Amino acid sequence: MSTALAHRPPARKSFRETQFEVREEAILDATNRLLAIKGYEPMAMDDIAAEVGIAKGSLYKHFESKDALVAAVMIRLLKRTREALAALPIQAPAGERLASLLRWTLNERLAGGVPHLPSTSQVLRDSLLANRKYVDELLQLSDDVSELIRAAKAEGTLRADLDDEFILYTFYARSCDPTLDFLRLGGTIPDARIVEQMVAACFGGIGPSPQTPDAPRP
Repeated sequence: MSTALAHRPPARKSFRETQFEVREEAILDATNRLLAIKGYEPMAMDDIAAEVGIAKGSLYKHFESKDALVAAVMIRLLKRTREALAALPIQAPAGERLASLLRWTLNERLAGGVPHLPSTSQVLRDSLLANRKYVDELLQLSDDVSELIRAAKAEGTLRADLDDEFILYTFYARSCDPTLDFLRLGGTIPDARIVEQMVAACFGGIGPSPQTPDAPRP
């Protein structure tokens, strides 16, 4: 292959291809919103088409079923989470990066970027676990976070006596914690303070700090 061919820039997408991709993102965004409002099972393809402002037939040009569409939404979320993790400063301590990732996830939830969670619907969970792309992306994210957990243990910012898997699923549980929704509905605590307190509680617990005079003695 000649040097000229090797450095040839990629072909530009046609207007139709660009339009198709833009509409697909709009479909995913609309599905995200409806999952948060209606939940997985009540949500219909008709609802999504109406939300986007397209015919139902056009929707099926992008996704063959509701299961395929919801899987695409969840896969996009997992990819964005891995991108957020990769964007954190590599020189920062592992424990700090874990806290930053949790903070990012909670802020995404507040912004509506996290749709209906698989843990809230057995039907949705079964559908997603049957999707190979979703499972592969979830396993890759779990590997990435587990690597960070091991590094945090080694540097002393996470408890060494806790199993890695326990810490991983505790981290996921805090990412999906309904406390965030309840406090936001209450309206008495600013969003930023809710997030910071949830991160602090995840990594430091809710008991008094050992440095405070009121801390119980062992």
